[in-house]
Amino acid sequence: MIRILTVLCSVSFFAACAAPRPLSAPGGRPLHHSDRGFRNVYESPRRHGFSDLLRWRLGLGPRETPPIPPEEIPPYRPELVEPDRRAIRTPDPAKIQITWIGHSSFLIQADGLAILTDPVFSDRASPVSFIGPRRLAPPGLKFEDLPLLDAVLISHDHYDHLDASTIKRLGPRPRYFVPLGLAAWFGKLKDRRISEMDWGDASSIGPVVVHMVPARHFSGRAPFSFNRTLWAGYVIETRRGRVYFAGDTGYSPHFKEIAARFGPIAVALLPIGAYRPWWFMQPMHMDPADAVRASLDLGAAVSVPMHWGTFRQSDEPMGEPPLYLRKALREAGIAEDRFPILKIGQTLFRE
Repeated sequence: MIRILTVLCSVSFFAACAAPRPLSAPGGRPLHHSDRGFRNVYESPRRHGFSDLLRWRLGLGPRETPPIPPEEIPPYRPELVEPDRRAIRTPDPAKIQITWIGHSSFLIQADGLAILTDPVFSDRASPVSFIGPRRLAPPGLKFEDLPLLDAVLISHDHYDHLDASTIKRLGPRPRYFVPLGLAAWFGKLKDRRISEMDWGDASSIGPVVVHMVPARHFSGRAPFSFNRTLWAGYVIETRRGRVYFAGDTGYSPHFKEIAARFGPIAVALLPIGAYRPWWFMQPMHMDPADAVRASLDLGAAVSVPMHWGTFRQSDEPMGEPPLYLRKALREAGIAEDRFPILKIGQTLFRE
């Protein structure tokens, strides 16, 4: 069932990518809005359909040279560290601190606030508990060790980013920031404070301003719900600097547009996994080389990789993304400390 759902969602996304980019929208409607929901502004030059999806699933697509020779990739063992619970309980107000929980889940603490991104604490990224991608590593921070949360940011509705069980456990205390169309899903839960936003919208919470920014991806939790809700990234504007959370995205000019609008980014959280086969995944995901390009486009002082090492979602070996990232950094002449690979549970401190 999970595979069928993935196939149907993917077909919807690539059908949307194949549509020509409109030059204008009737009635001043934003270009990323469509008659039935939403679409990508920057379309991929690739054109994939159902037959291509079947070629991937059956292993019949074009052969690709792996970026890292298979013999150089050791067996994957998730690297975990004990979280710095004292720093999490009493964060330094002069710093931004970001703890990687796993996949796209981070705890961001700044200006006295605690913000959670795309929280998934369940064992599977799935609509059911008995099938679907299973965690290869436990959450880097136990649910009971979370501080009191002020905000939760949701990038889109896919199961590895929006987990119903986790949202129910988080309860009504935090304010939930969600893309257009997702307030209805949250409306099924009682007493939630929801800020439903479009690209370009901003909303304050205490001293922090949360901006919703574009991404190149797609949405859909079930058949016939494809692209009915929006997908997005976020810029979190704090007194200590701006933190960019990319959500789930392919590479496109939107990174340069974000940099032009917001200026220097202190920390960028960028996906590096779920990219092979590249001929198929490129429109919706970034590989590590794309993530390095995005970091440069953003002018990020520091970037942190995410969307890898937790759930098996594509064909690359689980241990390949960090090796490929180091290779891409060397080829770009960028020091590795500008793109540190966190261990699950590790906290980055940024003054």
